[in-house]
Amino acid sequence: MRGLLLKHMLDSQFVQRHAGEKMPDSSKKKWSQDVTEHSDALDLKQDIFRSDDPKEIAYSLKLSAEKSDRRKSSPYRSAMSMLTFYINRAGKNLPEKQKHVLEAAKHELRKEFNRADA
Repeated sequence: MRGLLLKHMLDSQFVQRHAGEKMPDSSKKKWSQDVTEHSDALDLKQDIFRSDDPKEIAYSLKLSAEKSDRRKSSPYRSAMSMLTFYINRAGKNLPEKQKHVLEAAKHELRKEFNRADA
């Protein structure tokens, strides 16, 4: 039964009929928002990416990364990856002022981990 349903869904007529349809309102929450809110690698301080203090963001990410025993890479890489992920996924919805704060947080994070600012 599943195979037939899958075959039907892949049928070009089905795809053409449903192309451009929007997802139901119940699934408006994006997967990237879920990753940010429920990261399995880092336990982030709630709403940390909304802070207007780059040092606070960097320090919080550093603490979270160093405490985590579930991350798969170094604390620096995990913290920087989460910050970059948030910036990239927020995209055009991120206010310009907050984008500058988050970019400054990258610089602060490098300082927290004694990394050269490239």
